[in-house]
Amino acid sequence: MAFVTEEQIQQFYEDGFLVLEEFFTTEECDTMREQIDKIIAKMDVPPHCRTEFSTDEEEQLQAQGSADYFLTSGDKIRFFFEKGVFDEKGDFLVPKEKSINKIGHALHAYDPIFKQITHSSKVQELGRKLGLEKPVVVQSMYIFKQPGIGGEVRPHQDATFLYTEPLGRVLGLWIALENATQENSCLWFIPGSHTNGITRRMVRAPPGTLPCTHFIGSEQTYQDSQFIPVPIRKGGLILIHGEVVHKSELNSSEWSRHVYTFHLMEAKDTTWSKENWLQPTPELPFPPLYN
Repeated sequence: MAFVTEEQIQQFYEDGFLVLEEFFTTEECDTMREQIDKIIAKMDVPPHCRTEFSTDEEEQLQAQGSADYFLTSGDKIRFFFEKGVFDEKGDFLVPKEKSINKIGHALHAYDPIFKQITHSSKVQELGRKLGLEKPVVVQSMYIFKQPGIGGEVRPHQDATFLYTEPLGRVLGLWIALENATQENSCLWFIPGSHTNGITRRMVRAPPGTLPCTHFIGSEQTYQDSQFIPVPIRKGGLILIHGEVVHKSELNSSEWSRHVYTFHLMEAKDTTWSKENWLQPTPELPFPPLYN
């Protein structure tokens, strides 16, 4: 792994993101991919994906099932699918390993391989280099960005979804398990866009209401010309400030773009918003990064 320099840390605070090539080895990437294959092989498709609904009431129940499945996924390993991969009976229209958008949100806690990667000595070392005193892991996701159907991710700031007081306490670590290029939908960033706070937040709705979350504040509009593409090779890591604006396009190529990503929060003197969709639970308080 490349040793992180003071200049790079400085660059991170200027740009709001930092590319660290060859952070993980090819072997580590392949181990994660093999582990995900095993998880998919044992996957139970959630019932709300399988229900054929014909009445408004059934549709409402399905939507509630879907909402509950998402809201209670913070301390589980759960499956989220691309649009249009099930027929009306709930059977797969594509091979199941090609149907998944992402798996979340607690691989870091319950899967031995992902736990090991998340808490690896090089990640801990990076945390210390960044001056994090009490970092905790708040969530993790395995993102597939399936060939041809991997949906676009609109411009956003992670702190919209993972809000803290004060701001500036959330950090994403994004690990490329395959080369990420402009063809297969690498990330795009607006350098320096992490210094103006956030303009909107996603908050939980009262229990039992649909939709289960909503936005407060306003969505910023950005010009395409403000973004720069940030391709990265397999094994590379992108450090993402919680307020930097980033996006990715639809993957219209024939290659997937697998990623393992997780978020850290500096827990020292920080309040995690009770209105965030994601909440620590008695079963899974946010685990400390350093062990």
